[in-house]
Amino acid sequence: MQFETNVKPVKDQIWVVGGYGQVGQMICTQLGKLFPGKVWAAGTRMNRAEEFSRSTGGAVLPLQLDVTKPVEPSMLRSVRLVIMCVDQSDTRFVESCAKAGTDYIDISAKYDFLAQVEQLHTKMQHSKSTAILSVGLSPGVTNLLVREATMHMDQVEEADITVMLGLGEKHGKAAVEWTVDQMNATYQVMQKGKPTEVQSFGDGKRIDFGAELGNRKAYRFNFSDQHVVARTLRIPTVSTRLCLDSRWITTSMAISKRAGLFSLLRIPSIRNGTVKALGLIPGGEPIYAVKVDAIGWENGEQVRVEQLLVGDKEADATAAVAAAVAEHVYKTESALPHGVFHIEQVFSLQDIQDALHTPLQVTTQIT
Repeated sequence: MQFETNVKPVKDQIWVVGGYGQVGQMICTQLGKLFPGKVWAAGTRMNRAEEFSRSTGGAVLPLQLDVTKPVEPSMLRSVRLVIMCVDQSDTRFVESCAKAGTDYIDISAKYDFLAQVEQLHTKMQHSKSTAILSVGLSPGVTNLLVREATMHMDQVEEADITVMLGLGEKHGKAAVEWTVDQMNATYQVMQKGKPTEVQSFGDGKRIDFGAELGNRKAYRFNFSDQHVVARTLRIPTVSTRLCLDSRWITTSMAISKRAGLFSLLRIPSIRNGTVKALGLIPGGEPIYAVKVDAIGWENGEQVRVEQLLVGDKEADATAAVAAAVAEHVYKTESALPHGVFHIEQVFSLQDIQDALHTPLQVTTQIT
């Protein structure tokens, strides 16, 4: 005779999708030390996942998973948290997480996709699960720095975010492809509360990165943080700009944009060649810098807040922040609000700093 049991499966697994990639490996390694045997490096290539698992001594386990194909919610019944390190074209997998009551973290910088995930807020609430978006350096730390700046003001007028990336750091192919695909983008930003169309690598602006790095000319770029914080923090004017640690390469790219050369990136062979070329550029340092300049009012007087963060290896910073958020979500599941949120809606910069093994070196100047 067989008896049916209603024993609820233990929901304690962490799946890192893209877990054997550049950033995914670092997230897995950090979480594997905290929760050995609970972390799974998931992806389409089982041999890569197994090879990485062996390198961790089994602290991280391998899992074959293709998020472009339907994943039944029942497959996620033992999974408490998914950390997404690969880009997706639709929200089917996130919807499976919502139905399964599985928490979800995404490091994607694609705003079009993040906006689709926002639509799942009610579904996440119903299943008592939480999705945290904009987790990493940009978006992520940039959002938190803007939130921090707004704490010094009664009313915020404008926030300028600038990201400097070092050419000495070797980025994963997906990150380079995303960057190339954004070079010729036309997109909307908020200016004085109204949507305004702008172009990547247009509207150059001189940014002060401090005594060591000096002034740099940076250009508009379609990072998702500017779209998000304009809404979540109610800021009328927000922009994000990009420069590289090589001044001449940044200038060359701006000149190429003005000459119309970036329009050639629509041709697959030229686009793919550019992706390869960016991965082969010699020189540069494996550094990154983030600058936030915010202007507003406090007690009737104008206030300017400048925040500067300089560090080594942008990918390491993204992984560290993602692991810190994941640890917090995994340990304090019941304390989190249910639904879909961007990082600055749930966490402060100090929350993340407290969870990091090496805190970010942020300097703040208020005038």
